[in-house]
Amino acid sequence: MANHKSAEKRIRANEAKRVRNRYQHKTTRTLVKKLKTTTQKPEADTLLKEVSSMLDKLAKKNIIHWKKAANQKSKLTKLVNKLGK
Repeated sequence: MANHKSAEKRIRANEAKRVRNRYQHKTTRTLVKKLKTTTQKPEADTLLKEVSSMLDKLAKKNIIHWKKAANQKSKLTKLVNKLGK
């Protein structure tokens, strides 16, 4: 258990950040699943733009690795481009 005020504050701050990070990560995963099941090209394009932005933000904050974000964006872009054909 923490013995100093600063350590107690750090514990509280870390918990708040953990909850926020989990929420953002889960929200992004949900939108990725929604994008994968989309069959209409216009809807997929708007979702891709939104998901790409979210993935970039997660990578910027080190919630996910930047290469994982790049790989996911690449695969999702390929998937959306196939819808047009």
